[in-house]
Amino acid sequence: MQFWKMNGAGNDFIILNNLNEHLPQSCFPLLARTLCERHLSIGADGLMVVDPPTQGGDYRMWFYNSDGSLGEMCGNGARCICRYGYENGLAGEIQTVETTAGLVTGLRIDRRLYRIRLNDPTTVQLDIPIEIDGVRYTGSYLELGNPGLPHAVIPYHDLAQADENELRELGRAIRHYKAFPKGANVNFYELTGEDEVFERTFERGVEDFTYACGTGTGCVVTALTLQGKVSGHQVKVNMTGGQLIVDADREGSAIQDLYLTGPTNIVCKGEVTDEDLSLVK
Repeated sequence: MQFWKMNGAGNDFIILNNLNEHLPQSCFPLLARTLCERHLSIGADGLMVVDPPTQGGDYRMWFYNSDGSLGEMCGNGARCICRYGYENGLAGEIQTVETTAGLVTGLRIDRRLYRIRLNDPTTVQLDIPIEIDGVRYTGSYLELGNPGLPHAVIPYHDLAQADENELRELGRAIRHYKAFPKGANVNFYELTGEDEVFERTFERGVEDFTYACGTGTGCVVTALTLQGKVSGHQVKVNMTGGQLIVDADREGSAIQDLYLTGPTNIVCKGEVTDEDLSLVK
């Protein structure tokens, strides 16, 4: 199998072109678990597979977390796969990608910079109480697309200096919080300036912090825009892996358009030769 490895602001992915490989979808979870293991294989936060379109898009994107679970969508992954689609002749500078959560449009800004329109917020619950081990946190719960990709948005003071292990345990507890029907990706954030945010995301399916999360970034800016804490225009979100820019166009009490802009990086291209991987086509 031929593969690319890419990252968007440190959120890293393995990409397989199933237009050429012709693998059954049933083997994708095993591929994700095997290839995303950092010590035993290539290593990544997730696996993306390109398949033929069925809804009028340029192609279909399947996204699997590193634990083999199917993800509804991935913002940084979609930006990376837009570059993959452009550079492999699957689409032009403006393209439409079919995802499990709905259609996503992408725009090539320059060789490495890509912008996508994220799935619409379909569930928005602001200022909800979350009680963990007797401590109450006030956060928000949002879903993007349909079926919705679930995110919790949690303010956290002095986030950059937070104890890693304590934050991880809190993230794990909120990820499984009883009020979240699908579980949730947990996005801790702190406002660090005017229209500037620092964020860390504990990702469902990775079950740990990732260097960046595009849909999480979009959810943080959506919540903060609706709460009047940021303008919603060119909001800078800094994470371990770099910076993403989010535009959230507000109309009344709703966000009509949500855009994510950031860098892409083609890390390597090659052939999967993993001798522990056994697939039956």
